Amino acid sequence: MTIDISQNPAELGQKSGKSGAELIRGAIQTQGFANIILATGTSQFETLGQLLAEKDIDWSKVTVFHLDEYIGLPITHPASFRKYLLERFFNLVPDLKTYYLIDGENDPEAECAHLSELISRHPIDVAFVGIGENGHLAFNDPPADFETEKSYLVVNLDHACRMQQLGEGWFPDLKSVPNQAISMSIHQILKSKSIICSVPDLRKAQAVKDCIEGRVSNLQPASILQTHPACEMYLDEASSSLLSGH
Repeated sequence: MTIDISQNPAELGQKSGKSGAELIRGAIQTQGFANIILATGTSQFETLGQLLAEKDIDWSKVTVFHLDEYIGLPITHPASFRKYLLERFFNLVPDLKTYYLIDGENDPEAECAHLSELISRHPIDVAFVGIGENGHLAFNDPPADFETEKSYLVVNLDHACRMQQLGEGWFPDLKSVPNQAISMSIHQILKSKSIICSVPDLRKAQAVKDCIEGRVSNLQPASILQTHPACEMYLDEASSSLLSGH
């Protein structure tokens, strides 16, 4: 794992987006296409913005998956991750080869099976991820399932995770935050050739310290990134403030 510390979220997003763009270009140059995973949430605003600013990526050769989606939440809801990606990325890249959205409004188990089949035919070159306030990776809340080889799971969202979604302003009150979601599994994320992890903000500082300096544990799910051979961690002054020697 390499760690890069920026002064603020804007600089963090610029660096992570540029690095991810280089990896995408490299995959296209080497094999003629790139398969990527995009994350959502407030931590990804600047990274996605930088990716969009990279005008020399041939998006017509890029296939996109995303990490997670709430179960039972319509695509029109402000918190829908499908809505987020459509508005902030897909609708702004009209020549994208294709993208696969997670549909949490129908049979979740059938959707997991469908997506698992799709992603099995698209080995991932670059995964863009974040870390939750509770240390989660995608919506794999602690204690995360490190053993399953399924690509997508129906997961229960813990209180800390739901409070984060409320605190970020996606929902009017806690009872409005869904209790379940479809999430890409830890196993599937780790299969990515490269991982770009963007984590700004002071509220993530304890999770960052635990996941980078603590032992690998499913109680701090993102700690598993320590085991990945090509993970780049992008932090800002606030999120890195509890790291030893900072």
